[in-house]
Amino acid sequence: MPFNTNDGRINAADVDECLYAVAQDDVEALSRLYALTSGAIYAYALSITKNAFDAEDVTHDVYVKAYENAHSYSSQGKPMAWLMTITKNLCYNRFRKRSKIADVTDDDLERQFAADPRLDAEDRMVVNACLSRLSDSERQIVIMHSMTDLKHIDIARVLSIPLATVISKYNRAVKKLRRIFGKGDL
Repeated sequence: MPFNTNDGRINAADVDECLYAVAQDDVEALSRLYALTSGAIYAYALSITKNAFDAEDVTHDVYVKAYENAHSYSSQGKPMAWLMTITKNLCYNRFRKRSKIADVTDDDLERQFAADPRLDAEDRMVVNACLSRLSDSERQIVIMHSMTDLKHIDIARVLSIPLATVISKYNRAVKKLRRIFGKGDL
């Protein structure tokens, strides 16, 4: 059973199906859920934590929480928003415990796209160079929108910021990326 659409984006119906099966203690469904969503979850966690080790830990913890709470999941057609909210909360809990954030390295940014089948090595280098020039919040919004196909309204809910702010930051980030590409400033 295919889990991604032809363009590599995550199919919400497939994620819903996995979550409902996980709620029925289907361990194989948890494995499918991980295979389907872990790249996007890791990328989002990395965009917040700015540390590959923390992002890996958070990614693991997301699936533990999803397993523990799948019985309370109620589909509204946006399962990635539910998983991203878990991710955000786990990241912020980690910050509260530590109150120290490390910088994202080029290796960290490269790793977040390494598993994306839509990108070859050269594409990943270009994407990483571009993303490294965005602010933290711009990078989070761009990653959430591009890797999980969340709508701006859902991103606003996950990040607990106004929709207008999400749209503004997204548009600003896109303009920055266009300027970078236009100047060949990579």
